[in-house]
Amino acid sequence: MIEDFPLWLSIVIVFFLLLGSGLTLIGAIGLNRAKSFYERLHMPTLGTSWGVSGIIIASIIYSTVSGHKLISHSILLAIFIIVTTPVTLMLLSRAVMQRDQSSNSSELPEKMRYQKIDDSLPTQQELLEKTPSLDDFK
Repeated sequence: MIEDFPLWLSIVIVFFLLLGSGLTLIGAIGLNRAKSFYERLHMPTLGTSWGVSGIIIASIIYSTVSGHKLISHSILLAIFIIVTTPVTLMLLSRAVMQRDQSSNSSELPEKMRYQKIDDSLPTQQELLEKTPSLDDFK
């Protein structure tokens, strides 16, 4: 521990730690309170991107001033989080939307029910039109 660590710098570090922790907590509470997958879609990104960024900024400031370790690992971590969070969220949302469209899920919002995600997949309306009725089997 640094004995002559400036008070103003400690306040800045604590500010970024509390900011990151608070944003992560808000994201977790929002994730818990949302009812459907589509409402929960945006909550994890708040905690992972903004919340972790505040904690990483505090780590970078402390590491730079204390001189104990390099900050390259913190910068790499921030880059990986910034790149992977939107990509995984997009892939997960597309997979769930395709599943809900093909299974006629009531969880899918109304305006998304008849949209095509992929041209090779039929829309829900096309599937309903192709579904045979009981009269076809008589």
